[in-house]
Amino acid sequence: MHISEGVLSAPVLIAGAVFAAGGIALGLKKLRDDRLMTAGLLGAAFFVASLIHVPVGFSSAHLILNGLVGVLLGWGAVPVIFIALLLQGLILQFGGLTVLGVNTVTMGAGALAAHYLFRAVSGGQTGSRFTAAAALAGAAGILVSSLLTAAALVFTEEGFWAAAAALLAAHLPIMVAEGVITAIVCRYLLKAAPDLFSGNSL
Repeated sequence: MHISEGVLSAPVLIAGAVFAAGGIALGLKKLRDDRLMTAGLLGAAFFVASLIHVPVGFSSAHLILNGLVGVLLGWGAVPVIFIALLLQGLILQFGGLTVLGVNTVTMGAGALAAHYLFRAVSGGQTGSRFTAAAALAGAAGILVSSLLTAAALVFTEEGFWAAAAALLAAHLPIMVAEGVITAIVCRYLLKAAPDLFSGNSL
């Protein structure tokens, strides 16, 4: 879901950079010391998930896992996603540096939406409600990120409506896949490392 270089207008790029800087600062402040290893592992998963991607107009479709990162890290997901996107841009030429702020905002906002949706739906329970909450969170992370990426394109140029629509359509099956993946991983982690879900109010 990376937006490529040279596509977005200057106002959109500037707004993205400003919001990204604020989110990163708040995320670093809220990221607990005991979650640093988890943050590193999730950042690596986020990085690797994008290796297989399909170009869609000015963007691309691929697994993202921002919902999973958001569920486990809350606001800490924003700096983790920023670092992963920066490395992707520098090493793999996915996205780019000028669009780094916008891409951080679109994917970070999806992670935050997933985090708060998971908290609201799970209600601290560990049964089927927990599983449903994780699945919804995984799908919501992609939905919110897709909508914001499409909005960034449309706010840049009205002629990008077709590209925005194609982007949303391409990510519908990814929403389903990420919902399933997030639910499976969260169920496993609930058994293997239940402390990851304790105090989940980041």
